[in-house]
Amino acid sequence: MTNTASKDLGTQPIGKLLIKQAVPASIGILVMSLNILVDTIFVGQWIGSIAIAAINVVLPVSFFIAALGMSIGIGGSSIISRALGANNNTKALQTFGNQITLTLLLTTLLVVPGLLFVDNIIPTFGGKGAIFDPAKIYYTIVLYGIPFLALCMMGNTVIRAEGKPKFAMYAMMIPSVGNLVLDYVLINVLDYGMHGAAWATTGSYFLCLAYIVWFFLSKNSELKLTNCYFRLRLPIIKEIGALGFVTLSRQAVVSITYLFMNNILFDLGGETSVTAYAIVGRMLMFALFPVYGITQGFLPIAGFNYGANEYNRVKLTIATALKYAAGLATIIFILLMIFPEPITKLFTTDSEVIQETPSAMRWVFAATPIIAIQLIGAAYFQAVGKAIPALLLTLTRQGFFFIPLILILPNFYGELGVWMSFPIADVLSTIVTGIFLHREVKLNLIRKPI
Repeated sequence: MTNTASKDLGTQPIGKLLIKQAVPASIGILVMSLNILVDTIFVGQWIGSIAIAAINVVLPVSFFIAALGMSIGIGGSSIISRALGANNNTKALQTFGNQITLTLLLTTLLVVPGLLFVDNIIPTFGGKGAIFDPAKIYYTIVLYGIPFLALCMMGNTVIRAEGKPKFAMYAMMIPSVGNLVLDYVLINVLDYGMHGAAWATTGSYFLCLAYIVWFFLSKNSELKLTNCYFRLRLPIIKEIGALGFVTLSRQAVVSITYLFMNNILFDLGGETSVTAYAIVGRMLMFALFPVYGITQGFLPIAGFNYGANEYNRVKLTIATALKYAAGLATIIFILLMIFPEPITKLFTTDSEVIQETPSAMRWVFAATPIIAIQLIGAAYFQAVGKAIPALLLTLTRQGFFFIPLILILPNFYGELGVWMSFPIADVLSTIVTGIFLHREVKLNLIRKPI
């Protein structure tokens, strides 16, 4: 197996390399986020604002199962990046084969009970009142495609670990474009309503998987598997699990957050508040795409150079990623503070939703300029294989700060307390992550010369 592309991670200038890795990642995330954004606009305009709330209820359940693939992908890709950096190609292949087997087994096992207990799951996550029926339709159909999505998420991270960011970008763009086309045909032309929205989403997952399978079977991939690599190996499973558990825990906490948020907001403001949160949530996915792109581009560079003992390059990668991400986050912050009303009107014509959402959006994004520290800091520990600090930092914002805040502050400030919880959690988690990252660089990277 040749690994010319992956070797570039250890030789090219860090600034140039980070841009090379981050730009395709950002474009991929942008297209994927635009897909979610436009999909929400289509659903809101062609079906109704309740449909937006229904999809928001379903997302944490389906994404948690799909996050198994992402978790296995990120955990395994950290191993693959370090293995390629250390010229251990056999371990890279064994890891990839085990990733595929684990993803198929675990996601399939979770989809079955997810379908059996649908009538209990939907109300638990806030699908009450008028939201229940459209949420059930969307959930049931989308869950059939979740194993496809999990394999896509896993495969995308491995492509990036190989040093092939453009192909990873295409893997994110294809289902996004496909979903929008299918949305138009199934919802607007054929008038299938929520059924059409759900089948469009599931069809887009299949398109993505077809492309990823093509990539790994073609000459573009360095990872050429044979049957022996699919056999599960306990040491590799443990290492994937330790690192992947970080991502899975983050998604689990996100799903729990959705559960609390949808129920708290429904009790405080009914369907209107749940819809407002759905719109703000879409903007969280969309607006921060360049910052997430920097984080994705950072992971393989840090992991490869750490595996190759190039610690000075690791430090430079951290500093450069923080600089780029903070600058982009500040620009995003300014735009969202100025234009929340026009953004809201893209999604709905509901006057109550339009009145409530802009203020919520300003609160949610109030601490955006500093989030680069928490994102890059947590990503660093995951990239270099330090599972425990990566797990703790990943859980800091949502688990240790945000969830307690949304349970406490609404008792004093009502619905405003929910929105205030976002920037407070961001500030506190950034302080904690900054302390961890500074200590790691000072104690471990500085004393390890090249």
